[in-house]
Amino acid sequence: MLGGSAVAASPIAEIICAPRDEMTQKLTRQLGETRVATGIRDIERIMEVWRSESSGDWTLVMTYADGKSCIVAMGEDWSDLSPRPEKDPA
Repeated sequence: MLGGSAVAASPIAEIICAPRDEMTQKLTRQLGETRVATGIRDIERIMEVWRSESSGDWTLVMTYADGKSCIVAMGEDWSDLSPRPEKDPA
């Protein structure tokens, strides 16, 4: 006998790839994430890191030149390791 999955469904599981505008709306409205980093993969692709400030959840998105975006990874407990600028003592 097979049982149900013990893993809860992701709120964005139904969207693996979507037009960029649709993906952006899902990430911001449904997951409360904002884009915090980008990098050029090659002439056709850009990698984007989206993160929720409140939960620490993150999503790695590949955006293609044709306007399609695909989720390539999701996780939790994102840590920003970049040095913070020091405050001006003046």
